[in-house]
Amino acid sequence: MTSNIKKAYNSISGKPKALLQCSLFWIKSNKIKTAIAVVLLVGYYFCLPRTLFDEPYSTVIESSGGDLLGARIARDGQWRFPAQDSVPYKFRECIVYFEDQHFYHHWGFNPVAIVKALKQNHDAGRVVRGGSTLTQQVIRLSREHKKRSYFEKIIEIILATRLEFRESKDEILGEYAAHAPYGGNVVGLQMASWRYFGIQPHQLSWAETATLAVLPNAPSLIFPGKNQELLRAKRNRLLKKLFDEKVIDKTTYELSLQESLPQKPFDLPQAAPHLLQRVARKHEGEHIKTTVNYQLQNRVNQIAARYYQEYKQSEVHNLAILVIDVKTRNVMAYVGNSPTDKAHQKDVDVIPAPRSTGSILKPLLFASMLDAGQLLPNTLVADVPTQIAGYSPKNYDLTYDGAVPAQQALSRSLNIPAVLMLKDFGVHRFYEQLKQYKLSNINKSPNHYGLSLMLGGAESNLWDLCRTYAGLTSTLNHFTGSQAKYYTNEFTDLNWDSSITRNFGKETYQKPQTGAGAIWCTYNAMKEVNRPEGDEAWKFYDSSLEIAWKTGTSFGSRDGWAIGTNSRYVVGVWVGNASGEGRPSLTGVGSAAPILFDVFNLLPRQKWFAPPYNDLQEAEVCAVSGHLAGEHCPVANQWIPLNGSKTKPCPYHRLVHLDADRQFRVNSSCESVDNMVAQTWFVLPPVMEWYYKNLHIDYRPLPPYKPGCEGTAGSYMDFIYPKEDGHIYLTKDFNGVVQPFVLKAAHSDSKAKLFWYLNDKYLGETKTFHEMTVRTGTGSYYITIMDEAGNEIRRKIKIEAPE
Repeated sequence: MTSNIKKAYNSISGKPKALLQCSLFWIKSNKIKTAIAVVLLVGYYFCLPRTLFDEPYSTVIESSGGDLLGARIARDGQWRFPAQDSVPYKFRECIVYFEDQHFYHHWGFNPVAIVKALKQNHDAGRVVRGGSTLTQQVIRLSREHKKRSYFEKIIEIILATRLEFRESKDEILGEYAAHAPYGGNVVGLQMASWRYFGIQPHQLSWAETATLAVLPNAPSLIFPGKNQELLRAKRNRLLKKLFDEKVIDKTTYELSLQESLPQKPFDLPQAAPHLLQRVARKHEGEHIKTTVNYQLQNRVNQIAARYYQEYKQSEVHNLAILVIDVKTRNVMAYVGNSPTDKAHQKDVDVIPAPRSTGSILKPLLFASMLDAGQLLPNTLVADVPTQIAGYSPKNYDLTYDGAVPAQQALSRSLNIPAVLMLKDFGVHRFYEQLKQYKLSNINKSPNHYGLSLMLGGAESNLWDLCRTYAGLTSTLNHFTGSQAKYYTNEFTDLNWDSSITRNFGKETYQKPQTGAGAIWCTYNAMKEVNRPEGDEAWKFYDSSLEIAWKTGTSFGSRDGWAIGTNSRYVVGVWVGNASGEGRPSLTGVGSAAPILFDVFNLLPRQKWFAPPYNDLQEAEVCAVSGHLAGEHCPVANQWIPLNGSKTKPCPYHRLVHLDADRQFRVNSSCESVDNMVAQTWFVLPPVMEWYYKNLHIDYRPLPPYKPGCEGTAGSYMDFIYPKEDGHIYLTKDFNGVVQPFVLKAAHSDSKAKLFWYLNDKYLGETKTFHEMTVRTGTGSYYITIMDEAGNEIRRKIKIEAPE
């Protein structure tokens, strides 16, 4: 057989194809040996686990600039950071010269070192030298529960050679740096660097790096007050070797020898603990580079700490702050809670928590109505006592303006105009608009919320609200900067992961949610919101901070909101108690707004929003009512959204006929046409007028009709209280006696007499101030009022007894 093989080799010398044939011939002739070789090769290939280390890792987050923001201990109680892509140069040099000087030249094990170790151990009668390479140590660390023996050593050598085939030298070094023991529950270079020196590995000095290089060899030396001289001696020997090998120069060597050893362990940075919680829910055991700006985060933390110290005196213990870059939707600062204590739920992340919205949704309704052509910026809206299906909204200060421009109602956060606007727009319609903004906590039916949707009847969270306002701002920015185009996915989610870039969808000329013109008008109104105490004169400063912002206070003073935006940033603030307890001192403007402005003062100033002229039109509006100018209106020019042309013309200006002295209204039945004077008059409905004229000294009620004029009848009076189908609840005094209630009405003629009836019972008459005190039992009644001209109004009421 052997002679035949030799003949075959001789005949195919130098021919690859023939060599292959010869190999096949040999395999056929040595099947058992071939099978054994194949099994050994396959076993060798698969002997190394696909995942070398199966331990749980700490969750680690860092800023956009690479600064450590915080870390969470691994599930097994070890501080073990995930392996990094690279090992710092100083540590690479130190560990190689200390542990394995031939690391870059062997294939996983060093036979010479093994022989020397065996001889020294034999001569000493104990283990004094290991002889393991760094690759072998990586294998041993991955098999940490295996008993040390010569057989285990052989397995380590085999696995080490296999690891050398699978990974590069730098990758192996990275595995070692990530899993080397550093005493106690500290594992890996990165954690050790923070724990013992309070800095990142790449910031370590040569002496500090040398200390961490020798520690895995004897991790017990690190404990303060124990074995300090032994640790110093090991470190200095390594420094001497580095000097001898010309890795460091003489000056560096001598200065390194003077450096002290670590003493008291350092605490890990916890600059964004609640963001760490959020990250850990989806990325436990990972090292995540976030979008957070390190310097801004620390400054915002300082602001949060300062206000917490102030507010806790009033038993307000929690707050949250979120800062968003509108251009990218990246989170720049994330403060999920104040630095309070466990008794006040310091670990609760308030940012995603649903809380009552208060008035924070009012700008969204304002923008929706502008966009739909149901409102103009200065349209007068009613601000009078109101009851709708048993619901009676009240303004915060319990006053009424009668009528107020819509954008002033927004800037002053008046509740009654907002509810009446929602009634006109439609709860279901506004609910669908909120769903487009992806406000996730508004998830019940529109009928569940009703008109209270506008005043805190719904819940939302700081994350969703900031995303919504960021989407509105970006819509306006993109429209003005892209020749009137929108993005299809403008209201994409916010982002804290620097490896992710949000996709805003495709460009389109069709607005996906709200038009740029309506947003611009809304932001102009929000810019006029009254500033917090101490900043009332902001307009008079050249360096004034121009932002569109809104506050909100929930029922019972449980939540204080403030959200603001300029052309680049959105800042959201919530203040309150995580437990839901209200405090009388807690308001959006008094508690959340000061924080908002302090945070904005940390951010670069931005120019105010450019007008989106392609979604605006210049229109003639009534200078008094804010409606489109009618035939008899004083005219002013104003930029309005394109759909604003659909709104109704001014209903309040009309032409009236007066006598020559302009003292009385007249008609042809009592005055010659030649003596009549035609004059434009601004006339509000009676109830609106009754409150409006008290705040506007220039308002002139219509003059009365001249005595003797016919055809003067008209509906110029209305109820102030109660409202249609109103419920009146009787009260008792301190002696338990049921008290009467008071009916109120308004008439356009200040001198008119009104006659009051309860069902068919005459109650009396009133003049000038139309209030009637009524004492009656429970039940349903009709209240009827007549004036001297025979005009009549009627209202049904239901009177209920006190409990």
